[in-house]
Amino acid sequence: MLIVLTGIDGSGKSTAARALVDAAQADGENALLLSNHAGRRSMSVLAERLGIRWPRHLADAVETTLRVVNVLMSHARASRVDGLVVMDRHLHCQLALRAAKGLRRGRLLPWLIASLPAPDAVVHLDVEPALAHERIMARGTDSETLADLEDLRDAYSSMPEYPGFVQLDADCPPAEVVAKLKRIVNKRILRAETAVAV
Repeated sequence: MLIVLTGIDGSGKSTAARALVDAAQADGENALLLSNHAGRRSMSVLAERLGIRWPRHLADAVETTLRVVNVLMSHARASRVDGLVVMDRHLHCQLALRAAKGLRRGRLLPWLIASLPAPDAVVHLDVEPALAHERIMARGTDSETLADLEDLRDAYSSMPEYPGFVQLDADCPPAEVVAKLKRIVNKRILRAETAVAV
């Protein structure tokens, strides 16, 4: 069972992914968490320290390279796991970032998404940008402007892949987000088991 989580920064993806895998492991199930980061946080922190703003195309080139490498490695690891695999971020996230920056989708990322094993569900954690901004400021490890978060949320919703995402309202405490995510995953597992039985 492969579950992919997407959403703007501050939506709670990493927290929910970790909690979901921990809960599955606590129940004696085989579960693996894979993170497909692109180095955005590190680049953001470095840019802030240097007092610069990375050129859009340079930032995208670095982020896309790291994201693609991580996603390919994650799928290779996932193929060897018999159980639940949760991917925190995927190539969809890079497409959304490109759209938010006014860059073209290109051909590579959509081709890779179509070529790689399809997730059993792409769960999109939707959150109001203002709340996401508060969470980011509270953790104090990176920074995002409210305007950037708003642009990214709009970018996700404009993607052709977006209607196929499972929507999860993340404007609530982390425990509630995790509970909602568990229900989504359990439904997918039940559906898969029913399909096998038939």
